Amino acid sequence: MSTFFHSIANWLAAKFMKLLFGYSSRVYVIGRENVERAGGFLLASNHISHFDPFIISSVVRRKIDWMAMAEFFPLPIVGLFLRAVDAFPAERDRADRKTIRTAIERLKAGRIVGVFPEGGIRDGARSLLESAKVRAGASTLAHIAQVPIVPCVILGSDRLYAKQSWLPLRRTPVWIGFGKAISNFASLEKSAARKRIEQELTAAFQKIYAELRQKFHLTSDDLPHPPRERFGVRGRVRAFKSGDVSPHSKISRLAASTVDFGMCAAMNILQSRHRLNGNSLAEMERYLAECEKLTAPEYYAAPEDVDLSIALEASLARAIQGEKAATITWRSPIETDFLQNNVARADFFWSAQPKTAPTVFLLHALMSATHIGYRRWAAHFNQLGWNACFVHLPYHYSRVPRGHWNGELAITANLIRNAEGLRQGVMEVRQLIAALREHGCSEFGILGTSYGGWIGALLAMVERDLRFVALMCPIVNVEHAIWENPGSAFMRRDRPA
Repeated sequence: MSTFFHSIANWLAAKFMKLLFGYSSRVYVIGRENVERAGGFLLASNHISHFDPFIISSVVRRKIDWMAMAEFFPLPIVGLFLRAVDAFPAERDRADRKTIRTAIERLKAGRIVGVFPEGGIRDGARSLLESAKVRAGASTLAHIAQVPIVPCVILGSDRLYAKQSWLPLRRTPVWIGFGKAISNFASLEKSAARKRIEQELTAAFQKIYAELRQKFHLTSDDLPHPPRERFGVRGRVRAFKSGDVSPHSKISRLAASTVDFGMCAAMNILQSRHRLNGNSLAEMERYLAECEKLTAPEYYAAPEDVDLSIALEASLARAIQGEKAATITWRSPIETDFLQNNVARADFFWSAQPKTAPTVFLLHALMSATHIGYRRWAAHFNQLGWNACFVHLPYHYSRVPRGHWNGELAITANLIRNAEGLRQGVMEVRQLIAALREHGCSEFGILGTSYGGWIGALLAMVERDLRFVALMCPIVNVEHAIWENPGSAFMRRDRPA
């Protein structure tokens, strides 16, 4: 059934892409015979727009399994589509064993795996077309799987970012070139083979690029430009000012309002699943009466956790030996109705001196879509000599109960659960701070965003010796966020009188 579903999905996607880009573009191809070959191989292309994999797939007869950015897969519709067409996630900032294993299995099964060895959309000096360095992933995969690499260069697809490119009869030109297959150099030692493949791949990109420019007499405007330039009017992004009533400003404001409306509607649809019971008001009054008896340090008191301390000690020992990333889990000090949320989790990224370095806690946003940006921040702090700790806040990431979206339960009409979730987050970070102090770490900082900023602010009330607290877009006016925000209309329908 799964095979049948993927076959149908791929057939429909292929037909749709041919129709879509047949309408919007005129695609010119050279070297097509190089890609129409049997057996498994890597298709390595430069990357200038998000349209690249779809346009390339539309001109190749065989199906291509694309390696796509991991941050796209948590998105409900996008992730479903990508999996349906046999794409698989890849982390851009680190080598992921599951991704490598998946790619090798598909290559050995005789399939085409598509990769962008630049690691993202690139133009100018950062592009392979301008002699930028090739990332090692493609050469490593080719050597391990014992398959060749077919180089590909695409030009012109970045013009599709401009709205006028989609007008009827415009048909934006796109140029694609496929080069001759590059050997995996199986007879060479691994590092020598990888170096040779990268040299050959760089030379192939340069050759195809030159051929396309010469054959089609391309101008500078045909060559890759940053997406922000293609989006704007005459290649520039135009910001509208207060009082601006130009047509461009009106369209931009309408587009922004439409996006806001869509986001608020989506939040309300999610919240419509959470109705309050008839005793909610009485329960809230009892909860407030109990809480009013406690001071802030008592309310957010964090009990010592022996298992956390042992796990942290073992992680620090491995970090000293060179293992710089670790995940620690422990029993949350607050037990909720959802088993997944009762297991606290933190991802550590240790610096060169883990025991003596200060530690920054990265507290993510409400319904955060991906952890990748936070991992990049962690790498930046590591370079500055800091340890970094990415905390999975209540009802997010690994703690999402089955059948719910990431962070859906963190803020609902159930005010007691909202408060206990915040309290849970504060207590768990305090447990981490206490355990780190026990093992010699003495300086700490907080970098919180949105929901994480709210927890960071509460944490600063009870942890007075933090080295810094940086809050980005924190939820400051809580009353407005819950009772006046258009995104919380369904939360207000059961509002107690």
